[in-house]
Amino acid sequence: MPVLLPPAERCQDTRVGAPAWCEAAQAVTHQAHLATDRCGQEAVTMWQSADSVRDPHVARHLSRAAYIQPWRFRVEMLQGGTTVEKPPPGEGVTLWKSKMKTPAWRTRLPLPLFRDALALQTAEVAQAHARGARLTAARLSRAQQQINEQLRLLQRQREATDHRLSDVRKGVLLNRQSVQLRGYRPEPEKVPDKADSMLTWEKEELRSMKRKMEKDMEKSETLLKSLASCRDTLGFYCKERLQAVELMNQPLDKVLEQAGHHSCVDLSRVPTPRPRGQKTPPPDPLGTYTPECSAALNEAKRLLMESKETLAEMAKNESDVREQQQQISDRVCATLAQKIRETSELKERMNLSLGLMRGTIHRCAKFNQEMYITCGLIKGPLSESHLETREKLNRPLVRVYQRHVGTQLPEASRLAQGTDQLQRHILHMEKNLKELLAERGKLSWSHNCKKIAQEVDHSVIRLRQRQRHPRVCYQELRAQLLLEDGGPRTQAPARSKATGVPK
Repeated sequence: MPVLLPPAERCQDTRVGAPAWCEAAQAVTHQAHLATDRCGQEAVTMWQSADSVRDPHVARHLSRAAYIQPWRFRVEMLQGGTTVEKPPPGEGVTLWKSKMKTPAWRTRLPLPLFRDALALQTAEVAQAHARGARLTAARLSRAQQQINEQLRLLQRQREATDHRLSDVRKGVLLNRQSVQLRGYRPEPEKVPDKADSMLTWEKEELRSMKRKMEKDMEKSETLLKSLASCRDTLGFYCKERLQAVELMNQPLDKVLEQAGHHSCVDLSRVPTPRPRGQKTPPPDPLGTYTPECSAALNEAKRLLMESKETLAEMAKNESDVREQQQQISDRVCATLAQKIRETSELKERMNLSLGLMRGTIHRCAKFNQEMYITCGLIKGPLSESHLETREKLNRPLVRVYQRHVGTQLPEASRLAQGTDQLQRHILHMEKNLKELLAERGKLSWSHNCKKIAQEVDHSVIRLRQRQRHPRVCYQELRAQLLLEDGGPRTQAPARSKATGVPK
């Protein structure tokens, strides 16, 4: 028969199992839920970015709104009462329909296509490096071309300056030849005049111009060496950058046009109001635009600006020296021509004086000869045929003494007085004639000196005009001057000590 169990006492806990057993089961379940939530959260977190992780202090139904809030466009009120929507700061894709700007996705674990993504990123980095290297090489190449063009301009200007310096040196030698040639004048014509002062002034001015041109040549030579060194540096860096892009067949000028850079060195072009090209990146030791390239381009810019200023200064100096030298030479030739005209006037006056003196000398000599004839007639006849009266030549000569009776005779006294007066006139006339002859000799000597001086000055002008021609080079003129320096110097003719007339 069945056994009836005594009814259990009624209590609040209707569970049959023991509380410890139930608590143990609940603890195990709670631990399992915690592990599930944690693992799931960690699994999702590993696939999400760090800023997308839900804040544990925010409710679950509010976490999405708090997460999306930074993405939305902000509405700002302007002063006029209008509103404007501005995107949030930071990188991201702008969604215009929903007015949201999603930030860039950054995951903690590699995606399933991680290898392909890395390959694409590597390819992008390589392409970016190649593009940067190509752009840097294009900039360096363009700078090298401009430096080469500046070198050619500087070389041409140096040739023009050197030609002008050769003309200045030729002018110095011409001045020296002119001074030496004017040294062949006679002594009376070597009195310092304005022509000598002009030649001295020309020598000082030519020396000053010579020093100025030599300084320009030295400065341009230093700048030429700097430009050549900068060109070689730019070429080396360009060749080094082209090693990374040697397989890309895109012209470097096209790269500069795409980048919006028409020139990286020339600062004279008009800047565009809105630059369309890429900005010059900052120097990066690990990138394509290294500090060395930046320093080379900056040096190229500085040298280009300095060379432009130097070229302008050299061209101005060359033009000024050419005009100044031409004016100085014309002034010297004009002074010598004026001296020739003055010498010609003096020579004509001396020639006229010589003609007048020659007539006076002839008249004096004729009068002196007639006086000699008169003196002979006073002394008496020489033969019987000269006698007009019947005088006897064998009569004794009457000697005139104070105690003699013949002193009272008028004929002898008058004859003696006339003869003595005639002798005094003859001696005075001879003295005047000698003085006239001496003065004529001096005047003739001075006339010949003026003639020689005029010929010398005319030869100096012809020499300067002939040697100033561009076909006469400096070396030829210097060799000619060296040959002339070794020859004997022509001396003026000797003069007589008594009369001063040339022997």
